[in-house]
Amino acid sequence: MANEIHAFLKEVLNKLQTIDYVKPESLPNIDLYMDQVTTFMNTQLASTKRHEDDKILTKTMINNYAKNNLLPPPNKKKYSKDHVLTLLFIYYFKSILSISDIQNILNPITDRYFGNGEGLNLQDVYNEVFGLEHEEAQHILKDLAKKYKTSYRTFEGVPEEEAELLHTFSFICMLSFDVYIKKLIIEQTIDKLPSSFPLPKKNTNKNSGRKKE
Repeated sequence: MANEIHAFLKEVLNKLQTIDYVKPESLPNIDLYMDQVTTFMNTQLASTKRHEDDKILTKTMINNYAKNNLLPPPNKKKYSKDHVLTLLFIYYFKSILSISDIQNILNPITDRYFGNGEGLNLQDVYNEVFGLEHEEAQHILKDLAKKYKTSYRTFEGVPEEEAELLHTFSFICMLSFDVYIKKLIIEQTIDKLPSSFPLPKKNTNKNSGRKKE
C-alpha cells in the first residue's frame, strides 16, 4: 500500500510540475497582435491540455470575452501584457466558473489595476496570487495522499477483479465532492461581493488598451 501511494504521489507531482503557471519572466514585454496572443497562450499552456487537439485560446474566444466585458478592447488591434494577464485569469477561472461569475470577480480587478501606471498593477496582482503556487501544491499532495489511502480502505472483502474499479470510483467521488464543495464556497463568496468597488481617485493610463478604434 505504501509503495502504491508513493508511486501515485510521484505521478501527481510530475503532473503538477508540467502544468506550472506562466512565469512573469515569460510574459511578453511588447504589445501583440491577436495571432501572436493565441500563439503565446497555446504554447505556454500546452501542458494543461487533456487532448492534443484541444484549443487553449482562439480568436473567437477573445472576441467573446470582449463582447462579455471580460477583456478590455485592444489598442489599435494590439494587446498589451495586461491583456495577456487578463486572459490567463479567465483561462484558469473558466473551467469552474460561469461567465457572469468571472465578470463579478475579475472586472473589479481589471477596472482598478488594468493599465495602472502608479502603485499596484495587474502584474503585481498576478505575481502575488500565483506566488502561492508552490506552498499550495504541497497541501494538495498531502490531501491527495490522504484521499487515495482512504479510497483503498473502501469495499473491503470484494473480489480482487472488482476492487480496483471500486477503489478508483471511490477516489474520484471524494475528489469530485471536494471540488463541488469548493465551487459552492467560491460562488457564495462571489455572491457576497459588493455590487461595485470604489476606483482610485486618479486613474493613471487607464485608456491604455481600452480605447476602441
